[in-house]
Amino acid sequence: MKTRFTAVAAAAVALMLSAGLSACGGGDDGDSFDTSPADFALTGMANPSDAKGGTLRFGHSDDWDSPDMGNTYYAYSMNFGRLYSRALTTFSPEPGKTQELVPDLAESLGQVSDDGLTWTYKIRPGIKYDDGTPVTSKDVKHAVERSNFTKELTQGPHYFQGYLKDNKEPYKGPYDDKSEKGLESIETPDDTTIVFHLNQPFAEFDYLVSMQTSPVPAAKDTGLDYEKSILSTGPYKIDSYERGKVLKLSRNPHWDPATDPVRANKALPENIEVTLKINADDLDNRLLSGAIDIDLPGTGVQQGAQPKVLGNSANRANSDNPVAGYLRYLGVNPNVKPFDNVHCRRAVQYALDKVSTQTAHGGPEAGGSIASTVLPPSVTGYKEANVYPSGADNHGDLEKAKQELTECGQPNGFKTTLSVRSDREKEVAAGEAVQQGLARVGIEVDIESVPAGDYFGKFAGSPKWIRDNNVGLLSMAWAPDWPSGYGFLSQIVDSRTIRDSGNTNIQETKLPEVDKLLDDAAKNTDIAQREAIYTKIDELVMEDATILPLIYAKILLVRPPHVTNLTITEGYGGMYDYLNIGVR
Repeated sequence: MKTRFTAVAAAAVALMLSAGLSACGGGDDGDSFDTSPADFALTGMANPSDAKGGTLRFGHSDDWDSPDMGNTYYAYSMNFGRLYSRALTTFSPEPGKTQELVPDLAESLGQVSDDGLTWTYKIRPGIKYDDGTPVTSKDVKHAVERSNFTKELTQGPHYFQGYLKDNKEPYKGPYDDKSEKGLESIETPDDTTIVFHLNQPFAEFDYLVSMQTSPVPAAKDTGLDYEKSILSTGPYKIDSYERGKVLKLSRNPHWDPATDPVRANKALPENIEVTLKINADDLDNRLLSGAIDIDLPGTGVQQGAQPKVLGNSANRANSDNPVAGYLRYLGVNPNVKPFDNVHCRRAVQYALDKVSTQTAHGGPEAGGSIASTVLPPSVTGYKEANVYPSGADNHGDLEKAKQELTECGQPNGFKTTLSVRSDREKEVAAGEAVQQGLARVGIEVDIESVPAGDYFGKFAGSPKWIRDNNVGLLSMAWAPDWPSGYGFLSQIVDSRTIRDSGNTNIQETKLPEVDKLLDDAAKNTDIAQREAIYTKIDELVMEDATILPLIYAKILLVRPPHVTNLTITEGYGGMYDYLNIGVR
């Protein structure tokens, strides 16, 4: 649905925040309007408890792309998926260590050959699926093959396809390949050993196998329908999944904590339930009332709830305000005219009112600080820079924008379309702020609102949809797959990652020098040299102006007092770590 700008809500929230929140619902307790969240979960664990039992209730304003770990790419999905699936490695759930990579399905991190081309993992003995059958290395191999080499599963990244040696005859994937060997660069000499043969050294390969290595037996794989009958290796199993309605989990009777040191003292709730397609404002109200325990996507409360949290001491005591480690930005697609001209792309960079987009996301406190680089400050390779200053007050440099419009042959402006995710009210409000800000220099923006669950599969991740609908600007938020410049950059600026569906390089950046630098970084074992490469990539992409940074994100999270063991996970973008949580 196309919309027009209505900034009343954003302006009202900004006014209440600047005025000490005296207009907040519920009032305060006379504490001089200290609006700082408690932040107990940032450095430790909030509400610690070893109490078991009960039902942990999540809410979601939309739905998964897929709960199948081989066909998903949202950070919340990977975080939540660890409740029922195990990959070769994962991020530690321990407070203060959430960026630390630890073995999960594997006994240890990978054993790498001297030339960096071979990585070997041993699977822990005794791990079973929820149907009682044993997990084997062949199941891990099949998981990689199905997630990276099929035309059916398009939602996740294709790292393995880029870094594993291919067969002499190009591998067609497990659904079309009729040989017994499958992808020959993955060997399974026995049921507990898996060996990966790379086409070039990749120093960060241990991070890569934290994704898409959750085992799937070939005999039980039903392609896209596998999300309806996922076999569990974690402490919970999926009892039912009704798309758009609910997902229910209960304890996995064949999960043995002795085989799982990551989760051994966790898995506290008896049952877990996720209610889907809840209106975002209603979801916030349910969180504040305790009717819902956790917001699944972990992107923070909406504008209407922010004053209720920050302006009330009881609610503040049960909130956290982490720097999320991700970037909110606009993709500026050069395949949609007139953005094929770099000066038109740069005109948008200068014209945008970044303060209004920041306000739409919650202001400096709950939204984040204004961004000017592709890499956020928390990611290795970040270097402070500002190639396109948006005026001294960040409300836009309109004169510079008009100069760029003249340079690109559009002195009076032009029309384009911006995509937003319809269930994400802050993203919609930010889109409306973009619309108003660019109108000041004659750039007319229509807004196309689409469901978050299909954003990458059918809409912004589909180059054909972008061209057919004249979508030159695309709303995006991106967290690193792992805490390095490579883990942040590769899937959004490498031209070789562009695909017909599930594309995350949504602005279609195509810079051969960037592709080469990413390859150089992947095989470089010197950390300082890798970081310098990431900085250079940032500079090249900003010069190309296909990414318009908006905010280095912060989020305002609410945790009802009966929810226990909450800690912020940096490994999954600043939301709560879902392995720890219990209820009482």
